[in-house]
Amino acid sequence: MSEILTLSYGAAIREALDDGLARFPDMLLIGEGVPDPKTIFATTQGLREKYGAKRVLDMPLAENGMTGICIGAALAGMRPVLVHQRIDFALLAMDQLVNNAAKWHYMFDGKQSVPLVVRVIIGRGWGQGPQHSQSLQAMFAQVPGLKVVMPTTAGDAYHFMLDAIADDGPVLFVEHRWLHHVIGQVDKDRPAAGLSGAARLREGRDISIAAFSHMTIEALKAAAVLAEHGIETDVVDMRCLTPLDVDAVARSAAETGLLLVADCAPEMASLGHTLISRLYQRQPHTLKQAPRLIAYPNHPVPTTHFLANHYYPGAERIAETVLELLDRRPLLDSVRRQLQSDLAKDQPDRSFVGPF
Repeated sequence: MSEILTLSYGAAIREALDDGLARFPDMLLIGEGVPDPKTIFATTQGLREKYGAKRVLDMPLAENGMTGICIGAALAGMRPVLVHQRIDFALLAMDQLVNNAAKWHYMFDGKQSVPLVVRVIIGRGWGQGPQHSQSLQAMFAQVPGLKVVMPTTAGDAYHFMLDAIADDGPVLFVEHRWLHHVIGQVDKDRPAAGLSGAARLREGRDISIAAFSHMTIEALKAAAVLAEHGIETDVVDMRCLTPLDVDAVARSAAETGLLLVADCAPEMASLGHTLISRLYQRQPHTLKQAPRLIAYPNHPVPTTHFLANHYYPGAERIAETVLELLDRRPLLDSVRRQLQSDLAKDQPDRSFVGPF
Protein backbone atom coordinates (compact mmCIF):
# COMPACT_ATOMS: atom_id res chain seq x y z
CA MET A 1 0.00 0.00 0.00
CA SER A 2 1.27 3.47 -0.90
CA GLU A 3 2.40 5.63 2.02
CA ILE A 4 0.63 9.00 1.77
CA LEU A 5 1.40 11.69 4.32
CA THR A 6 -0.22 15.08 4.91
CA LEU A 7 2.66 17.48 5.46
CA SER A 8 3.54 21.11 5.15
CA TYR A 9 5.99 21.99 2.39
CA GLY A 10 8.72 22.59 4.97
CA ALA A 11 8.01 19.30 6.73
CA ALA A 12 8.15 17.52 3.36
CA ILE A 13 11.66 18.89 2.80
CA ARG A 14 12.68 17.72 6.27
CA GLU A 15 11.21 14.28 5.52
CA ALA A 16 13.17 14.10 2.28
CA LEU A 17 16.41 15.10 3.99
CA ASP A 18 15.78 12.49 6.68
CA ASP A 19 15.11 9.79 4.08
CA GLY A 20 18.10 10.95 2.05
CA LEU A 21 20.47 10.69 5.00
CA ALA A 22 19.16 7.19 5.69
CA ARG A 23 19.32 6.11 2.04
CA PHE A 24 22.67 7.65 1.07
CA PRO A 25 25.45 6.97 3.61
CA ASP A 26 27.69 9.38 1.67
CA MET A 27 25.25 12.31 2.07
CA LEU A 28 26.16 15.37 4.15
CA LEU A 29 23.86 18.19 5.25
CA ILE A 30 25.69 21.45 5.90
CA GLY A 31 24.80 25.13 6.06
CA GLU A 32 24.50 28.29 8.09
CA GLY A 33 22.07 27.52 10.90
CA VAL A 34 21.45 23.86 10.06
CA PRO A 35 21.84 22.70 13.70
CA ASP A 36 20.80 25.90 15.49
CA PRO A 37 17.46 26.11 17.37
CA LYS A 38 15.63 27.60 14.35
CA THR A 39 16.89 24.76 12.07
CA ILE A 40 16.26 26.57 8.75
CA PHE A 41 12.52 27.13 9.27
CA ALA A 42 12.39 23.70 11.04
CA THR A 43 13.46 21.87 7.85
CA THR A 44 16.52 20.34 9.53
CA GLN A 45 15.01 19.82 12.97
CA GLY A 46 16.27 16.74 14.82
CA LEU A 47 18.53 15.55 12.00
CA ARG A 48 21.80 16.31 13.79
CA GLU A 49 20.62 14.36 16.83
CA LYS A 50 19.60 11.43 14.62
CA TYR A 51 22.60 11.25 12.26
CA GLY A 52 25.37 12.89 14.23
CA ALA A 53 27.53 15.99 13.98
CA LYS A 54 29.79 14.46 11.33
CA ARG A 55 26.93 14.31 8.79
CA VAL A 56 24.71 17.24 9.83
CA LEU A 57 26.75 20.33 10.58
CA ASP A 58 26.94 24.09 10.69
CA MET A 59 29.27 26.19 8.56
CA PRO A 60 31.09 29.50 9.01
CA LEU A 61 30.02 32.68 7.23
CA ALA A 62 32.23 31.89 4.24
CA GLU A 63 29.86 31.00 1.43
CA ASN A 64 32.38 30.85 -1.40
CA GLY A 65 34.88 28.81 0.60
CA MET A 66 32.29 26.38 1.95
CA THR A 67 30.74 25.91 -1.49
CA GLY A 68 34.21 25.06 -2.76
CA ILE A 69 34.69 22.56 0.07
CA CYS A 70 31.33 20.93 -0.78
CA ILE A 71 32.31 20.73 -4.46
CA GLY A 72 35.51 19.02 -3.37
CA ALA A 73 33.53 16.62 -1.20
CA ALA A 74 31.25 15.83 -4.15
CA LEU A 75 34.26 15.19 -6.39
CA ALA A 76 35.58 12.83 -3.73
CA GLY A 77 32.40 10.74 -3.85
CA MET A 78 30.15 12.34 -1.22
CA ARG A 79 26.69 13.83 -1.76
CA PRO A 80 26.59 17.16 0.08
CA VAL A 81 23.42 19.18 0.53
CA LEU A 82 24.52 22.77 1.17
CA VAL A 83 22.00 25.26 2.55
CA HIS A 84 22.16 29.00 1.92
CA GLN A 85 19.28 30.47 3.92
CA ARG A 86 18.76 33.17 1.30
CA ILE A 87 19.43 33.07 -2.42
CA ASP A 88 21.11 36.45 -1.85
CA PHE A 89 23.88 34.66 0.08
CA ALA A 90 24.55 32.35 -2.89
CA LEU A 91 25.83 35.42 -4.75
CA LEU A 92 28.91 35.11 -2.56
CA ALA A 93 29.47 31.62 -4.00
CA MET A 94 28.90 32.51 -7.67
CA ASP A 95 32.42 31.69 -8.78
CA GLN A 96 32.29 28.21 -7.25
CA LEU A 97 28.78 27.44 -8.55
CA VAL A 98 29.19 28.85 -12.06
CA ASN A 99 32.85 28.16 -12.88
CA ASN A 100 33.42 24.95 -10.94
CA ALA A 101 30.31 22.98 -10.00
CA ALA A 102 28.47 23.61 -13.26
CA LYS A 103 31.48 23.10 -15.55
CA TRP A 104 33.43 20.18 -14.07
CA HIS A 105 31.50 17.35 -15.80
CA TYR A 106 31.88 19.05 -19.20
CA MET A 107 35.52 20.08 -18.80
CA PHE A 108 36.62 16.56 -17.83
CA ASP A 109 34.77 14.83 -20.67
CA GLY A 110 32.06 13.37 -18.43
CA LYS A 111 34.53 11.38 -16.37
CA GLN A 112 33.90 13.37 -13.18
CA SER A 113 30.57 14.31 -11.59
CA VAL A 114 29.59 16.87 -8.96
CA PRO A 115 26.61 15.42 -7.03
CA LEU A 116 25.91 18.60 -5.07
CA VAL A 117 22.56 20.04 -3.97
CA VAL A 118 22.40 23.71 -3.00
CA ARG A 119 19.23 24.80 -1.19
CA VAL A 120 18.40 28.50 -1.55
CA ILE A 121 15.36 30.34 -0.22
CA ILE A 122 13.54 33.20 -1.92
CA GLY A 123 10.46 35.14 -0.84
CA ARG A 124 9.51 37.98 1.38
CA GLY A 125 8.29 38.89 4.84
CA TRP A 126 8.61 41.29 7.77
CA GLY A 127 10.85 43.86 6.15
CA GLN A 128 13.58 41.51 4.92
CA GLY A 129 14.36 44.16 2.35
CA PRO A 130 16.49 44.40 -0.80
CA GLN A 131 19.36 42.17 0.38
CA HIS A 132 17.35 39.29 1.82
CA SER A 133 14.23 39.03 -0.37
CA GLN A 134 15.53 38.87 -3.92
CA SER A 135 14.28 36.34 -6.47
CA LEU A 136 17.39 35.61 -8.54
CA GLN A 137 16.49 32.18 -9.89
CA ALA A 138 16.63 33.32 -13.53
CA MET A 139 20.26 34.33 -13.04
CA PHE A 140 21.19 30.79 -12.01
CA ALA A 141 18.95 29.14 -14.61
CA GLN A 142 21.08 30.83 -17.27
CA VAL A 143 24.14 28.77 -16.26
CA PRO A 144 24.78 25.70 -18.47
CA GLY A 145 25.46 22.58 -16.43
CA LEU A 146 23.44 23.71 -13.40
CA LYS A 147 19.97 22.24 -12.91
CA VAL A 148 17.52 24.61 -11.26
CA VAL A 149 14.24 23.37 -9.75
CA MET A 150 11.56 25.33 -7.90
CA PRO A 151 8.85 22.96 -6.63
CA THR A 152 5.54 24.38 -5.44
CA THR A 153 3.70 21.51 -3.75
CA ALA A 154 4.69 19.49 -0.69
CA GLY A 155 4.72 16.32 -2.80
CA ASP A 156 7.09 17.81 -5.34
CA ALA A 157 9.28 19.30 -2.59
CA TYR A 158 9.75 15.80 -1.13
CA HIS A 159 10.44 13.98 -4.39
CA PHE A 160 12.51 16.72 -6.02
CA MET A 161 14.79 16.87 -2.99
CA LEU A 162 15.40 13.12 -3.07
CA ASP A 163 15.86 13.21 -6.86
CA ALA A 164 18.32 16.08 -6.47
CA ILE A 165 20.34 14.18 -3.86
CA ALA A 166 20.45 11.13 -6.14
CA ASP A 167 21.41 13.20 -9.20
CA ASP A 168 25.06 13.08 -10.23
CA GLY A 169 25.16 16.75 -11.23
CA PRO A 170 24.81 20.02 -9.33
CA VAL A 171 21.22 21.03 -8.55
CA LEU A 172 20.01 24.39 -7.24
CA PHE A 173 16.87 23.74 -5.16
CA VAL A 174 14.87 26.97 -4.87
CA GLU A 175 12.24 27.32 -2.11
CA HIS A 176 9.83 30.20 -1.62
CA ARG A 177 9.58 30.78 2.12
CA TRP A 178 5.83 31.40 1.89
CA LEU A 179 5.39 27.81 0.72
CA HIS A 180 6.89 26.31 3.87
CA HIS A 181 3.53 26.41 5.69
CA VAL A 182 1.37 25.21 2.78
CA ILE A 183 -0.12 21.77 3.49
CA GLY A 184 -0.23 19.04 0.85
CA GLN A 185 -0.23 15.32 0.16
CA VAL A 186 3.08 13.47 -0.08
CA ASP A 187 2.88 10.06 -1.73
CA LYS A 188 6.28 8.65 -0.83
CA ASP A 189 5.89 5.73 -3.23
CA ARG A 190 4.99 7.64 -6.39
CA PRO A 191 7.44 7.41 -9.32
CA ALA A 192 10.16 10.05 -9.34
CA ALA A 193 9.63 13.04 -11.64
CA GLY A 194 13.29 13.06 -12.56
CA LEU A 195 13.80 16.83 -12.05
CA SER A 196 11.97 17.68 -15.25
CA GLY A 197 8.55 18.64 -16.53
CA ALA A 198 5.79 21.05 -15.54
CA ALA A 199 2.70 19.87 -13.62
CA ARG A 200 -0.91 20.59 -14.54
CA LEU A 201 -2.59 21.42 -11.23
CA ARG A 202 -6.01 22.48 -12.53
CA GLU A 203 -7.84 21.85 -15.80
CA GLY A 204 -9.83 24.53 -17.59
CA ARG A 205 -11.07 25.42 -21.05
CA ASP A 206 -11.07 29.23 -21.05
CA ILE A 207 -7.51 30.40 -20.37
CA SER A 208 -4.11 28.97 -19.49
CA ILE A 209 -1.98 30.24 -16.60
CA ALA A 210 1.66 29.13 -16.42
CA ALA A 211 2.97 30.07 -12.99
CA PHE A 212 6.18 29.76 -11.02
CA SER A 213 6.53 28.75 -7.36
CA HIS A 214 4.35 30.79 -4.99
CA MET A 215 2.62 32.48 -7.92
CA THR A 216 1.12 29.06 -8.67
CA ILE A 217 -0.65 29.22 -5.29
CA GLU A 218 -1.90 32.69 -6.17
CA ALA A 219 -3.07 31.42 -9.57
CA LEU A 220 -5.01 28.59 -7.91
CA LYS A 221 -6.67 31.08 -5.54
CA ALA A 222 -7.69 33.25 -8.48
CA ALA A 223 -8.89 30.22 -10.45
CA ALA A 224 -11.15 29.08 -7.60
CA VAL A 225 -12.91 32.46 -7.46
CA LEU A 226 -13.13 32.77 -11.25
CA ALA A 227 -14.76 29.33 -11.40
CA GLU A 228 -17.63 30.69 -9.30
CA HIS A 229 -18.29 33.06 -12.20
CA GLY A 230 -18.17 30.33 -14.86
CA ILE A 231 -14.55 30.89 -15.93
CA GLU A 232 -12.45 27.72 -16.03
CA THR A 233 -8.70 28.21 -15.80
CA ASP A 234 -5.97 25.75 -16.76
CA VAL A 235 -3.09 26.12 -14.27
CA VAL A 236 0.36 24.78 -15.12
CA ASP A 237 3.04 24.79 -12.42
CA MET A 238 6.49 25.53 -13.91
CA ARG A 239 8.30 23.56 -11.23
CA CYS A 240 11.53 22.99 -13.21
CA LEU A 241 13.46 25.95 -14.60
CA THR A 242 16.11 23.95 -16.44
CA PRO A 243 14.91 22.43 -18.62
CA LEU A 244 11.85 24.69 -19.02
CA ASP A 245 8.85 22.59 -20.08
CA VAL A 246 7.54 24.67 -22.96
CA ASP A 247 5.67 21.68 -24.43
CA ALA A 248 3.32 21.45 -21.42
CA VAL A 249 2.40 25.12 -21.76
CA ALA A 250 2.04 24.80 -25.52
CA ARG A 251 -0.45 21.94 -25.08
CA SER A 252 -2.48 23.94 -22.59
CA ALA A 253 -2.42 27.12 -24.70
CA ALA A 254 -3.46 25.16 -27.81
CA GLU A 255 -6.62 24.10 -25.94
CA THR A 256 -7.57 27.51 -24.52
CA GLY A 257 -6.05 29.99 -27.01
CA LEU A 258 -5.11 32.42 -24.21
CA LEU A 259 -2.04 32.55 -21.97
CA LEU A 260 -1.10 34.39 -18.81
CA VAL A 261 2.35 33.81 -17.26
CA ALA A 262 2.83 34.63 -13.57
CA ASP A 263 6.42 34.80 -12.31
CA CYS A 264 7.72 35.57 -8.80
CA ALA A 265 10.75 37.56 -9.96
CA PRO A 266 11.53 40.95 -11.47
CA GLU A 267 10.17 41.31 -15.00
CA MET A 268 13.53 42.04 -16.65
CA ALA A 269 15.02 38.86 -18.20
CA SER A 270 12.63 36.70 -16.18
CA LEU A 271 11.84 33.03 -16.79
CA GLY A 272 8.36 34.23 -17.71
CA HIS A 273 9.84 36.14 -20.65
CA THR A 274 11.87 33.11 -21.66
CA LEU A 275 8.78 30.90 -21.60
CA ILE A 276 6.75 33.28 -23.75
CA SER A 277 9.61 33.72 -26.23
CA ARG A 278 10.13 29.98 -26.66
CA LEU A 279 6.42 29.34 -27.01
CA TYR A 280 6.09 31.99 -29.72
CA GLN A 281 9.08 30.61 -31.59
CA ARG A 282 7.63 27.11 -31.48
CA GLN A 283 3.93 27.86 -32.09
CA PRO A 284 3.47 31.46 -33.27
CA HIS A 285 -0.19 31.01 -34.26
CA THR A 286 -1.51 29.14 -31.21
CA LEU A 287 -2.85 32.14 -29.29
CA LYS A 288 -5.88 34.28 -30.10
CA GLN A 289 -4.15 37.37 -28.71
CA ALA A 290 -0.80 38.33 -27.24
CA PRO A 291 0.08 36.60 -23.94
CA ARG A 292 0.39 38.59 -20.73
CA LEU A 293 3.14 38.48 -18.12
CA ILE A 294 2.71 39.30 -14.45
CA ALA A 295 5.99 39.70 -12.56
CA TYR A 296 7.64 41.90 -9.95
CA PRO A 297 8.62 45.45 -10.90
CA ASN A 298 12.21 46.17 -11.89
CA HIS A 299 12.95 47.85 -8.59
CA PRO A 300 14.84 46.75 -5.46
CA VAL A 301 12.63 44.91 -3.00
CA PRO A 302 11.27 47.42 -0.45
CA THR A 303 11.71 46.98 3.28
CA THR A 304 8.64 48.83 4.54
CA HIS A 305 5.34 46.99 4.19
CA PHE A 306 3.71 50.20 2.95
CA LEU A 307 5.78 49.92 -0.21
CA ALA A 308 5.64 46.11 -0.27
CA ASN A 309 1.85 46.34 -0.60
CA HIS A 310 2.43 47.90 -4.03
CA TYR A 311 5.36 45.70 -5.04
CA TYR A 312 3.99 42.15 -5.01
CA PRO A 313 1.30 41.00 -7.45
CA GLY A 314 -0.99 38.18 -6.36
CA ALA A 315 -4.31 36.44 -6.92
CA GLU A 316 -6.23 39.69 -7.34
CA ARG A 317 -3.93 40.91 -10.11
CA ILE A 318 -4.04 37.51 -11.81
CA ALA A 319 -7.85 37.44 -11.77
CA GLU A 320 -8.07 41.01 -13.09
CA THR A 321 -5.77 40.14 -16.00
CA VAL A 322 -7.77 37.02 -16.81
CA LEU A 323 -10.98 39.06 -16.96
CA GLU A 324 -9.31 41.60 -19.24
CA LEU A 325 -8.08 38.87 -21.60
CA LEU A 326 -11.55 37.29 -21.70
CA ASP A 327 -13.26 40.69 -22.02
CA ARG A 328 -15.27 40.05 -18.86
CA ARG A 329 -14.55 43.37 -17.16
CA PRO A 330 -18.05 43.73 -15.61
CA LEU A 331 -17.00 40.99 -13.17
CA LEU A 332 -13.98 42.96 -11.90
CA ASP A 333 -15.55 44.51 -8.80
CA SER A 334 -17.13 41.28 -7.63
CA VAL A 335 -13.96 39.22 -8.11
CA ARG A 336 -11.82 41.88 -6.42
CA ARG A 337 -14.07 41.84 -3.35
CA GLN A 338 -13.78 38.06 -3.10
CA LEU A 339 -9.98 38.09 -3.33
CA GLN A 340 -9.16 41.14 -1.22
CA SER A 341 -7.39 40.54 2.08
CA ASP A 342 -6.76 42.78 5.07
CA LEU A 343 -3.31 41.25 5.52
CA ALA A 344 -0.23 43.14 4.42
CA LYS A 345 1.41 41.61 1.35
CA ASP A 346 4.44 40.91 3.52
CA GLN A 347 2.37 38.42 5.58
CA PRO A 348 0.94 35.32 3.90
CA ASP A 349 -1.54 34.39 6.64
CA ARG A 350 -2.14 34.90 10.33
CA SER A 351 -0.23 31.76 11.29
CA PHE A 352 2.99 33.47 10.19
CA VAL A 353 4.47 35.21 13.21
CA GLY A 354 7.99 35.96 12.01
CA PRO A 355 10.51 35.33 9.25
CA PHE A 356 12.34 32.53 11.07
